[in-house]
Amino acid sequence: MLRVGIIGLPNVGKSTLFNALMRGHVAEVASYPFSTVARNVGIIAVPDERLVPLARVYKTLVTVPSTIEFVDIAGLVRGAHRGEGLGNQFLAYIREMDALVEVVRCFEAESVAHVEGALDPIRDMETVEIELALADLATVERRKEKAQRQAKVGDKAVAFELAVLEKLEAALNVGIPVRRLDLSEEERVVVRQLFLLTAKPKLYAANVGEEDLGREIPWVARVRERARAEEAEVVVLCAQLEAELADLTEEEAAEYLASLGVTSTGVRELIHAAYRQLGLITFFTGNEKEVHAWAVRAGTKAPQAAGLIHSDFERGFIAAEVIPFKDLIAAGSITKAREHGLIRLEGRDYVVQEGDVIYFRFHVC
Repeated sequence: MLRVGIIGLPNVGKSTLFNALMRGHVAEVASYPFSTVARNVGIIAVPDERLVPLARVYKTLVTVPSTIEFVDIAGLVRGAHRGEGLGNQFLAYIREMDALVEVVRCFEAESVAHVEGALDPIRDMETVEIELALADLATVERRKEKAQRQAKVGDKAVAFELAVLEKLEAALNVGIPVRRLDLSEEERVVVRQLFLLTAKPKLYAANVGEEDLGREIPWVARVRERARAEEAEVVVLCAQLEAELADLTEEEAAEYLASLGVTSTGVRELIHAAYRQLGLITFFTGNEKEVHAWAVRAGTKAPQAAGLIHSDFERGFIAAEVIPFKDLIAAGSITKAREHGLIRLEGRDYVVQEGDVIYFRFHVC
């Protein structure tokens, strides 16, 4: 399962947001730095409005959403790359993540101390990015020293790696994160082996006060501007409100949000944004027992998608019967979809598309 790390400075609302995602009070929330020491880990269902109409088609009451894992990681401070605060632990946890959500504090609150003394979201974003870049630079420099020693024997693979490392070093030295570099697939292979922090996809969660929901305050506008320069998404939410909404029914939460002029929860938008950052798409399977949503990387071929369900499906893959979600709903049933010739038979080279409903044919001796 792919993992999304929730990062940021201390006291920006990371654990509060995690609790909202989990719809409960799992992580400790406090008004002082480093209340989160150990990681808080939770598996989150991805909201998908397509599951209910599919369940009606298959005449089942059971739906299973796709899931991703969120991890609440201890706050970062200046000097984290040198081990300041919980720096070493913080950075080690980030290396294990597939994507990052950086929570940026855009709210004033006298009761919640700011680790830098005053509110300034842009400074906070820069602090995090600098610390990650410096940690990456140290990683690249160590690996470069090793490659330089090995390059003396004339190994072409080592020479190529050294060229990639020099490219990374030059970018990091001028503040360019690795994820923004235009790299070939061969260069990306080298980068993946380094587990660099700035290579991970990242989006921002601008954490505002409840009174600022539904309006573009100056700090949020500046966060958006900074994020655009990084080609990153921004989700605006109030983590405290989202955590409180978790105690209500979905109907009660929707009614309260409507009274604030907000049509969707920030948590829902954040989950979908993280899903996109991970490069995931959804396909569905269904029968009279259940309708199941499955998350796969964009570009996944049919046999590998089948293997997500069961290894036997991939090993004995024969073909995939495929129909787009919209076509199946319009037909009203699998039987009618077959009658109208809407179901395609696809082979091993078929690349799964967003919203495909698939029945896998397989045979295992």
